[in-house]
Amino acid sequence: MSTWQMISPKRKNGCTLRIVMEKSELPVLGPIKVVKASGEIVPFDEAKLVLSLERSGADDDSIALVLKEVRTHLFEGITTKKIYKMAFAILRKNTEASAARYQLKTAIAELGPTGYPFERLIGALFEHQGYKVRVGQLVQGHCVQHEVDVIAQKKEQRYLMECKFHSDTTRKCDVKVPLYIQSRFLDVEKAWKAKEPNLQCGGWVVTNARFTGDAIQYGTCVGLNLLSWDYPRNESLKARIDASGLHPITCLTTLKKSEKQQLLNDSIILCQELHFNPDALNGMGLGLARIDKVMKEVAAVCRK
Repeated sequence: MSTWQMISPKRKNGCTLRIVMEKSELPVLGPIKVVKASGEIVPFDEAKLVLSLERSGADDDSIALVLKEVRTHLFEGITTKKIYKMAFAILRKNTEASAARYQLKTAIAELGPTGYPFERLIGALFEHQGYKVRVGQLVQGHCVQHEVDVIAQKKEQRYLMECKFHSDTTRKCDVKVPLYIQSRFLDVEKAWKAKEPNLQCGGWVVTNARFTGDAIQYGTCVGLNLLSWDYPRNESLKARIDASGLHPITCLTTLKKSEKQQLLNDSIILCQELHFNPDALNGMGLGLARIDKVMKEVAAVCRK
């Protein structure tokens, strides 16, 4: 039988993924250029699509269906947003949990309009790594007082974190952001070390968007930690959320946007929080059948 196959470069369990499909089902394609959200035009990278589907927890059959659909509808100049919508529609039809994880970037952008839920999410990620975390603190620096989004501490290591949340994820944090945060960090560090000389301090800038090249260059030069949607490559925001299973409730496909906002207003930020507090859904007028459906999706999303 004439077949087409693709082997994914890696999986979490160390195994490779082999997707085999009949060639007759797939059009013969030359290099196709796609348009990213930033407007950049790049060659379509099928391996990246497979990897993102794997990370969502999609099974081999669902991945094969997505690839078939995307390959059938590819055309020169198609946007990555349209490709994402095709993939999401197929995942939602086959497995809501994978669809929820796949739309992570959009889900984080829906944590607004304030930045507080995003700060809570970042705090939870560091708690997962064993840090004691405080969110939304007033801290006295050597010269002035500062509003600090997140403070994380483990033993003698203490981090000051500034969270830059954007509903528009095409925006970028330029070099002015780390320049400003570095000056605040140095003022607070001086005050902290005056009281605790052995304290090891570090500053962070965290965003759900991206950094410019100059911002990354400056942060690297001065030792300021930067965390964005795709940076650092293997420890990015996306990678940390996927690895921890700490997905925001805005990922859920079984809830309406207004219902998600109601949960955010009640300080339910993570699917994990809803998993351990299902009573938060009471009084929202969902009905027992829908509550059961939501909780099944929550359980599936929380499962790594």
